[in-house]
Amino acid sequence: MDQTILNSEKQHLAELLEAIQRCVYFLDASSSKLTWPLTADLLETQKKDVVLYEAMAAIKERFAKLQDTMGAAMRHACILAGEPSDSFLKVLSFYEKKGVLESVESWQLCRTARNLAAHDYDIEYAEIADHFNALKSLTPLLYICAERFLSYCQEELSILPKQVDFTTEFMLIVKIKQTDESRIHQ
Repeated sequence: MDQTILNSEKQHLAELLEAIQRCVYFLDASSSKLTWPLTADLLETQKKDVVLYEAMAAIKERFAKLQDTMGAAMRHACILAGEPSDSFLKVLSFYEKKGVLESVESWQLCRTARNLAAHDYDIEYAEIADHFNALKSLTPLLYICAERFLSYCQEELSILPKQVDFTTEFMLIVKIKQTDESRIHQ
């Protein structure tokens, strides 16, 4: 691979890593605007609350964008690492072995929730609440995976996010989520 092309590919991964940090930052900010867990009663009584529903729309969009960006970055990093990337299942298996992903199944669970969020037009408030509560419960899993992936890229590929504007906040958010998760599993 020509050095210019290689540098361009590394630069692209650095941009994707920065995008992951941004996604975490803005998803966390949108999520913090709501009182969790959401309930059917709240959604029904506040059914015309533009601020509430805009925050929910932002959460849905940002959860999907985070997972999509992570998927693109993981495939790209596999290519740079010389690992098989012809199927995404191979990419996921590689990152499971590296400890970036808890499991392939956990990634697929997040992906299923993401797909339902992107294509669900439910009008039943209980189902909407359940769906958003599921996204909320899966978010720490994505945050921790994002942190592990960025660590992998730094340690194995010597690639960091292009800009560090979101690094401090990203690390703080991930640390808080890891602490919360460890308390839950005690």
